Amino acid sequence: MNAPRVSRPREPGLFARAPALERYRVAAGGLTLVALQPGDSLQVIDLEGRQPCQLLAMDRLGRSALAAWALSGSTACGFIGARLAGPTLQSRRIGDALIRRAIDPQHLPSAASLWDEDSPADFSRRFVAGDELLVIVAAPAGPTAVDRQYRPSELRLWVTRANPSPVLLPALPEPLGELLDEFTIGAGTAHSYTVGKGRYVQVLDVAGRQCSDFVALDRRALDRGLELDLDQTVTRTLNGSAYPAPGLFSKFFDRQMQPMLEVVRDTVGRHDSFALACAARYYESHGYFGHDNCSDNLSQVLSPHGVKARNGWPAINFFFNTGIDAHQQMTLDEPWSRPGDYVLLRAMTDLQCASTSCPDDIDPANGWNPSDIHVRIYSEKERFSIAMSTRTTADADPILTRESAFHSRTRALTGNFVDYRNWWLPLRYDGYGAIEEYLGCRERVAVMDLTALRKFEIIGPDAEALLQYCLTRDVRRLAVGQVVYSAMCHEHGGMLDDGTLLRLGPDNFRWICGEDYAGAWLREQAHKLGMKVWVKSASEQIHNLAVQGPMSRELLKQMVWTAPDQPKLESLGWFRFLVGRLDGHDGCPLMISRTGYTGELGYEVWCQPEDAGQVWDRIWALGQPLGLVPLGLEALDMLRIEAGLIFAGYEFSDQTDPFEAGIGFSVTLKSKTDDFIGREALLRRSAHPAHKLVGLQLSGNEGVHHGDPVYRGRAQVGVITSACRSPLLASNIALCRVDVTCADVGTVLEIGKVDGLQKRISATVTAAIFYDPDKSRVRS
Repeated sequence: MNAPRVSRPREPGLFARAPALERYRVAAGGLTLVALQPGDSLQVIDLEGRQPCQLLAMDRLGRSALAAWALSGSTACGFIGARLAGPTLQSRRIGDALIRRAIDPQHLPSAASLWDEDSPADFSRRFVAGDELLVIVAAPAGPTAVDRQYRPSELRLWVTRANPSPVLLPALPEPLGELLDEFTIGAGTAHSYTVGKGRYVQVLDVAGRQCSDFVALDRRALDRGLELDLDQTVTRTLNGSAYPAPGLFSKFFDRQMQPMLEVVRDTVGRHDSFALACAARYYESHGYFGHDNCSDNLSQVLSPHGVKARNGWPAINFFFNTGIDAHQQMTLDEPWSRPGDYVLLRAMTDLQCASTSCPDDIDPANGWNPSDIHVRIYSEKERFSIAMSTRTTADADPILTRESAFHSRTRALTGNFVDYRNWWLPLRYDGYGAIEEYLGCRERVAVMDLTALRKFEIIGPDAEALLQYCLTRDVRRLAVGQVVYSAMCHEHGGMLDDGTLLRLGPDNFRWICGEDYAGAWLREQAHKLGMKVWVKSASEQIHNLAVQGPMSRELLKQMVWTAPDQPKLESLGWFRFLVGRLDGHDGCPLMISRTGYTGELGYEVWCQPEDAGQVWDRIWALGQPLGLVPLGLEALDMLRIEAGLIFAGYEFSDQTDPFEAGIGFSVTLKSKTDDFIGREALLRRSAHPAHKLVGLQLSGNEGVHHGDPVYRGRAQVGVITSACRSPLLASNIALCRVDVTCADVGTVLEIGKVDGLQKRISATVTAAIFYDPDKSRVRS
């Protein structure tokens, strides 16, 4: 007889279903305080390796409890005390927590060091509390020079409770600022509350995977007997996204087109803002008569404010994981939200709000188990950064959108920023615009903040062997001071990422790419192979500018000093780098690489964040006589498409191999005799290619877009990957992934618009590089 089939999906990161387990993050250069009860265990993990760790354990009277764990305090471990004496919000919160327990944060016992500085990745130590303890764990960090490869990194704490609460209520995260009010909405209920203009509303998912419908009405209009609430159709239209899609808009409007709410932060990114809150009819249609529902709950809590009941409330359903499929049908699955995830909104007028904790327990909408929602109200005097969040892996902590160290300079030139790979970067600049920025780069010189590039230090005796196995290039041929462009592939040949590799020494490399996961993936491969190598994240400690254009060498040679053992800026070869200083031997350290993403002569300038302001100011001052312009992402897109340079998610993905992406030159199948990940698949794919990246020269002046289908006759034979109007060529151009039978130069194809049949735009196949195909300018 067959055993019953059981559902056991893999759900990494869903810690709400492990009630005894809690996890905490210790940021690089930060502290984390945890309280332990007798029998609780604490595991401290060095995620990337080579990260010092200091630990302080105290009993309820503030006395050292290190001896019980066979540790001894040392005056050399002074990072915790120094950090608590600082002015940061984190140190103030930990200090306040200690004071509440009658412990003086300025007179703590000594901490202990848990391991030496050569700890491998994922090295850990585990301790069990015999008594009630307070533990502070620190990840010490200090300044790191741009030409050095020590990089501080975060630690992970796992706390396993000996006596977990029978009711799973994960601890709420710390408030973001000073609270005016907060309350918990029990599962299956709703709550009404007022929010004054300028104040902030934070809606938190307490246990994870729980939906919360949110409605807001204009209070001043209510006083006049007029119900003006959020209107999804107006909101979608004014945001230029009338087609429904999951997620949130930057602003929400009422039906009179007046702004009501601004979204300030979102740690999830997946919500329903186009459907009704659940209503009685939904449950009745499934046979659940009299089931609690959000619409009736909203009507009940809003009725005391003179709001008429509605059978179905249009609402923003935070955390509800719905979508519209290709057949215009609504789909749903369990939410993406984790314990503590939240949305932060700012009221743009006086509002009467109501929030629910959805009672839906008949489908995956709330993970089949409705739980609580928590709401916090903050003062209009608070200032919160605008941010989204991403996770490097499914079980990683969310990282909010950051500002680079150049942000103070770029912000003075524009307010038009976009979230580019979790960093705020300018889209275009006031007083310039995309065309002027483009022309400035093609004709003179341009400067651009490219800090969003990810940087990883790969060091150790097996560094070369790891990279030889993980990259498509022959890393053994790379000399110290040289840079090489390479692909990074999965076993099946699809691309994980592309990037540039710098060799800083015999066993020292720096990988520059766009994908955060690349670092975790490299560590996974090193672990599988048992290699002695460290992969350290360096994105936070290295910020960079691109200086591109025919006058870029003239500009930079005025400000870069190099020692006798380094090449001069003027003689730096293509795909080479140097280590120098700003202006003189006492200036701040710099690295300059002769690389870029524009198809022009150009360089990238790498520096420490604390030096970013003076580096930008010097470039800006020296560039004015040369006609320097700031360069935004909109102009960069035109430049890179003309140069045939590829972009993740457009020209390549994990379904696209390097040959299909147009960078087959980066796969050295003949000269590289060592095995590497994806080699067998790439041999097969190169012998039997199915698609090729080509250029398209469009007829007429109508444009096309990423994702548009490309046809020969009735059959679709390709797809547009990127497109723009080229100022240089005075025509619309596109990059296209097309069937190899249609890839010959001169082939006439058509791009389908409307439904692909009713409107066609003729185009002619060209080489994928429209501008300077022999690279004479970039090599000059």
